[in-house]
Amino acid sequence: MFIGAQVSLYPMTSDFVDVITTGLEALNPHRNALRIETDDISTLMVGAPGPLIDAIRDLFAAVARGPNHVTMHVTLSRGCPGEPDDPTCRCETLVQAQDQSLPERQALALEAVSAAPDLGVCIDVQFSLYVLGQDRHMDEIYGCIEFLKESGTFLRSKNFCTRLRGDAGAVFETLRQAFLRFGPAEGHVTIDLTASANSPSLA
Repeated sequence: MFIGAQVSLYPMTSDFVDVITTGLEALNPHRNALRIETDDISTLMVGAPGPLIDAIRDLFAAVARGPNHVTMHVTLSRGCPGEPDDPTCRCETLVQAQDQSLPERQALALEAVSAAPDLGVCIDVQFSLYVLGQDRHMDEIYGCIEFLKESGTFLRSKNFCTRLRGDAGAVFETLRQAFLRFGPAEGHVTIDLTASANSPSLA
């Protein structure tokens, strides 16, 4: 399986270069576990979803601790048939999920969110889950929505997406569980998300 993300940061400040380059330093602890490549548009991260989501979380939390409004756009993908298998992407959660019912997966997802670390950074996220190549994909999406509403990070539903709000630790754990526990374990699943922190609209 191939698991990865394209990540782009957008600081709303004239000092955006320093904010981005300083923020990217938060990825240093994860470089041994992930393939990380940064160019002029985005940063590619490839690897198992444990360090992958942790790295994205730590990157955004680092820049969100500053005073400026910052947003981040992320495309997450697992199981894309157009990508080669990568042994570094192996994930026990997906292996176990093959034999678990939807209610079992929902319960395990809620347990994981309740155990998420508190990073002391409040963020907002809107995201969409795409379960590809499966006839009963809406069963998985509705199951994910039920989990989200009980996660403690659910803010509200919107057209085509769901809003989350809370500490970065819990919000990104919610996203990790949505990414891993819903949709076929061996299938192609993607998430498109936008994160925001320090927005003047919330003042």
